[in-house]
Amino acid sequence: MLKNRYSDKLEAGCDEAGRGCLAGPVVAAAVILPEDFSHPVLNDSKKLSEKQRKELKHVIMNSALAWAHGVVDHTEIDKINILNASIEAMHRAIANLNLKPEFLIIDGNRFHPYRALPHECIVKGDSKYASIAAASVLAKTHRDELMEALHKEYPNYDWKRNKGYPTSRHREAIAAHGSSPYHRMSFKLLADPVK
Repeated sequence: MLKNRYSDKLEAGCDEAGRGCLAGPVVAAAVILPEDFSHPVLNDSKKLSEKQRKELKHVIMNSALAWAHGVVDHTEIDKINILNASIEAMHRAIANLNLKPEFLIIDGNRFHPYRALPHECIVKGDSKYASIAAASVLAKTHRDELMEALHKEYPNYDWKRNKGYPTSRHREAIAAHGSSPYHRMSFKLLADPVK
């Protein structure tokens, strides 16, 4: 069972999705859950099925005291690098909350302070704390929806299935068709040839 709180303050959990992708944006979410929130399935979004994530998305949106997304697109990722883009996406999600948190818990080990808000980075926080897990679900489901929309524009890359991650089929499509306007040009789009 995930822990409900890290602190006794009004706390927002933050996480991102899409950091390792070759195309599309990095998306973050920030979630403030009520103190008594619990759900038997809620966990790190990577450990859930797509069906579970979609069902949980609605539960979280309806139950949270506040939730918001932050998006940084592929062109900005290329300018500021993926680590800074991931942190910027979290900052945007926090800024978009309609309730101001008093404390932030961040999945991972890197973060730049947001204004004067105290924060704590928690490695594997999305499998320890409910609000970070909830943020991971909202970030992942929103990003998946964005990639499915881009798939309609560029179906060759199979983003409907791979969501921009570096699958062999995605890399084969880049080799065959070249990059799209949504690819991250600062990333290594093609695998090294086998020697």
